[in-house]
Formats: sequence, C-alpha cells, structure tokens
Amino acid sequence: MDAFYHRIDTDAYRPTEAAVGPWDPALLHGGPPIALLAHALRAFGGDDAPALVRLSVEFLGPVPLAPCTIAVRQLRAGRRIELLEATLRADGRDALLARAWRARREPDCAPRISDAFSVPQLPDAQPTRMFPGIEHFPYAHALEWRFVQGAFDDLGPATLWARPRIPLLPDAPSDALERLLIVLDSANGVSAELPLRDWSFVPIDLQLSLHREPQGDWVGIDARSVIDSSGVGTAHTTVFDSAGACGRSLHTLFVRKR
Repeated sequence: MDAFYHRIDTDAYRPTEAAVGPWDPALLHGGPPIALLAHALRAFGGDDAPALVRLSVEFLGPVPLAPCTIAVRQLRAGRRIELLEATLRADGRDALLARAWRARREPDCAPRISDAFSVPQLPDAQPTRMFPGIEHFPYAHALEWRFVQGAFDDLGPATLWARPRIPLLPDAPSDALERLLIVLDSANGVSAELPLRDWSFVPIDLQLSLHREPQGDWVGIDARSVIDSSGVGTAHTTVFDSAGACGRSLHTLFVRKR
C-alpha cells in the first residue's frame, strides 16, 4: 500500500485497503476521504487560489471501498474570500458533502493574537494498542500514533501526535493539512467515553476552522467528548503542530446502545 488513494481520472480516485476502518472491511475510515475532498477543494482554481480556512463535511452515509468521483463548484465568488462545495460520490450515491471557505492570507496584515494552548512534547515511539475487541484494521496501522494522554484502549480525553506512514496520493507527498485531515476524524474514537463494543457514537459531521495552516510531519489533536442522555454528543478538538495550536474542530455524535 503506497498511498490511501490512486488517481484513475481527472476527478476519479480508487481507495486502497490502507483507508479501511474498524467496522467493515468494505467501508473506509472517514479520515482519508475527507483529506481527498480537501485536496480537490484546494486545487480548485489553480496554484494562486486562496487558502482553505474552514471545512465542513456532512456524512451522508458510509464511504465504501470503491472508486469515487469528486465534483467541486463555487457557491460564492470573491477575490479575497470564496465559498466552495464538493461532493464525493461512490457506488452510485453521494457519500460526503463538503463546504469550504477559502480566504486570501496576507503577511503582516493584522496583529497576531496567540492561542494559549501548551504544545506537549512528542513522546518516544510507542506500541499501537487497538480498541478492546478490535485487533487490527488497516487505517490504524497506516499511521504512527504517539499518545501524550489517553490511548485507543482507554476511555476519556486524549492528546496525541500522529503522522501517516503513506501519502494521500502516490504522485506527491501529503502536506501538513492533508496529514491533519487523515488523522482528525479519529478524534471521537480516541476520546471515547463509552466502550465501543457496547455503544455506537457515530459522527454525522466534521467541522474544522484554522486560524493558521499546520506545518511539519507530525500533527496533533487534543480531543474531548461529551454526551447527553438524549443520545446526542460532541467531540471537540484542538489541532496543533510543533509551533502551537492552529485551529479547532467539532464532531456531532449520534449515540446509541449497540
């Protein structure tokens, strides 16, 4: 497995087994397809396009291990700020719907107000322990994980560093934003407050706002989950790199007993 996806046409891609998640060998983890959507959204308009500063993804259904197409369109044009929409379609249906705000970043055009988040040190290499009852799934082993707090097999908040072992696409190395998005959809799983063998807490969306672009090989997430007795929850996440926090993310969770 040399990448999470292979390009088969201008707007068509084939996932590899590296993108397969923990629940079904025919279904993908959300991280790689979300990163692929962001890749297409950022490429729209050419090299001089504004930077992606907000991404909102709606899960319309599970993403199958099958070829997919991505269609991008502009909803709101602007020289400095614009809104795009992208749809990932596979097996004859729309699986993901994304909207992205892109904004023109200009050096030294505003005072810098830093985030107070304290960046944890990158731990030494660690063995990867999976969720209880789930011994192996390809996506988890396609990344290197280093936990500062929590673990896959521990309930509660988690702070970790991670980096994919392979790129999103084989023809170019992934940049830091693509690496972050490959990791980010794991936030609700690593910060789980309920055991996965007894409870389902399915994310129905993912939202990410970036005040600056991430940098470097390693990306970090600091994730917390909260759940109401009505069966709805959220996973809220600070995303960071070695220079500090770079944004915030939110999942909405649908929670039910298995």
